[in-house]
Amino acid sequence: SSHKSSKREWKPLEDHSCTDVPWLLLFILFCIGMGFICGFSIATGAAARLLSGYDSYGNICGQKNVKVEGIVNSGLDLTHKKYVFFLDPCNIDLVHQRIKSLALCVSACPRKELKTLADIQKFAETNGSTLCSYELQPSEYTTDPRAAKLCPKYPVPESAPIPFFHRCAPVNISCYAKFAEALITFVSDSSVLHRLISGVMTSKEIIMGLCLLSLVLSMILMVIIRYISRVLVWILTILVILGSLGGTGVLWWLYAKQRVSASAVETQIAKDNLQALLIYAISATVFTVILFLIMLIMRKRVALTIALFHVAGKVFIHLPLLVFQPFWTFFVLILFWTYWITVLLFLGTTGNPVPNEEGFIEFRMLGPLKYMWWYHIVGLIWISEFILACQQMTVAGAVVTYYFTREKRNLPFTPILASVNRLVCYHLGTVAKGSFIITLVKIPRMILMYIHTQLKGKENACARCMLKACICCLWCLEKCLTYLNQNAYTATAINSTNFCTSAKDAFVILVENALRVAAINTVGDFMLFLGKVLIVCSTGLAGIMLLNYQRDYTIWVLPLIIVCLFAFLVAHCFLSIYEMVVDVLFLCFAIDTKYNDGSPGREFYMDKVLMEFVENSRKSMKEAGRGGGAEGRELKPMVGADEE
Repeated sequence: SSHKSSKREWKPLEDHSCTDVPWLLLFILFCIGMGFICGFSIATGAAARLLSGYDSYGNICGQKNVKVEGIVNSGLDLTHKKYVFFLDPCNIDLVHQRIKSLALCVSACPRKELKTLADIQKFAETNGSTLCSYELQPSEYTTDPRAAKLCPKYPVPESAPIPFFHRCAPVNISCYAKFAEALITFVSDSSVLHRLISGVMTSKEIIMGLCLLSLVLSMILMVIIRYISRVLVWILTILVILGSLGGTGVLWWLYAKQRVSASAVETQIAKDNLQALLIYAISATVFTVILFLIMLIMRKRVALTIALFHVAGKVFIHLPLLVFQPFWTFFVLILFWTYWITVLLFLGTTGNPVPNEEGFIEFRMLGPLKYMWWYHIVGLIWISEFILACQQMTVAGAVVTYYFTREKRNLPFTPILASVNRLVCYHLGTVAKGSFIITLVKIPRMILMYIHTQLKGKENACARCMLKACICCLWCLEKCLTYLNQNAYTATAINSTNFCTSAKDAFVILVENALRVAAINTVGDFMLFLGKVLIVCSTGLAGIMLLNYQRDYTIWVLPLIIVCLFAFLVAHCFLSIYEMVVDVLFLCFAIDTKYNDGSPGREFYMDKVLMEFVENSRKSMKEAGRGGGAEGRELKPMVGADEE
């Protein structure tokens, strides 16, 4: 009796109930707190100060202002002066993250360069826009000795208003190049940074075209996975071998060719490109050797993934909307991040006016309110993880519906929308709890990373080693919890149980099938990684061939890095959905083989292809010398729970 009560039967899709309701209420209260922060910042005038801008005396541009006690030039009527102008816009204080310059409200931004005080005076008389401090009249610009301090640093660069934010920003990017130069401390020669930036600007059309190419290649690979999954593994293996060899060979060929031409033409750009080609060629050679060694070790297990890929391909045939899941998730994340950044900017301009050491006004929050941005940062992590977890639950619910529907013709018209409906009606609390657990691990890791960055070069070797070890352990814990969470969402989609019960049940299933997890999931993930490598190599090779035509007048180190990073990001977004489907199918398959034995009333839900996969896996492992004993028995479908 006690044994029966401890063994809970799995009843896929038979009944649905709300799970983890208290956590849903907690998440809703937390979101209300996020809304309060936004409302508070708007109510205290932060939105007006952010959008309209304000000068160094606390006046909001484009409106009448209230006098601030003890501050001269405050409380002015600036209805006709709608733009913020910085006297020295390139003087950036990186420590305090602000422009270290006097800010004024002006009626128009200077649309051409002003080289002298006479030009500034003429601009004020012609356009009615005074670029010097309020206490100076335009007629005094060239005669008053205070003009050297109260007027802008000349030559005044050509500037234009930033859309929606009413700030005059320099049109020439050299100002921003200096800002980037200050951030990138390892660049000792500023000319190198300027050449890198010019390389990106010159190659921007090629960069956009290559980014579009990576998107198209990812879509093509998803189509190939759908229709030719049986041969996909071998195709990927051959293409990656050829691609890595071809890419390495092309790099060495270009290096040898350019080394000959560089000896004739002694230019700095040619030398930089030659050095970059050598680094790329050596890196590609090392990567190719490591890749070959891994594939040599795993060559006998590659066949184990073919059947599983075929079943996953069937899922995409029946559920084509799965392909578009990365788009919806990315779109929602972009909307939330835009809102979060906007509120963060609001928080940067909210608070009470406080004079700084220079006598100018800054807005600061006092008392407990100054810790609101901590709450806002936690909201960024939790809600972002919540959105990603909703995607995992949606995909899991759709795949579970496919797997546990015996007659595929009886599938819902849109299993994805049916899964979204179940998520919203029953399982938002489970998603909130799972994402909160990931947040609890992420926050300490981010704090330790921040401490490590701040103490870089100051701490001793022992403290540095301990910090890195803690960061690494928290990263590993986060990855393990993420994997367990995903399987817990699958268990919730199957049996409609709360998060803790689902996580426990999924963990038991995974432990009982540990060898399957190692032998199938690892190989499958590796093959998907090869798909990502194929897309990155193809995009990178196309970039090398296109950018090679510009090698004489532009540096293409940074453009190529940008293109490869974007290609990997796109490939990861698409193939992570496929990886998710494989993991969900595996858990469904393990549950199916544990609680069903094929007898009347306990028929398997799986199709013949998946059963062939089990047999092929068992035979392959026996041939490898590991088929006897516990492992051979594990790969054989188990009898039902009552007969165990």
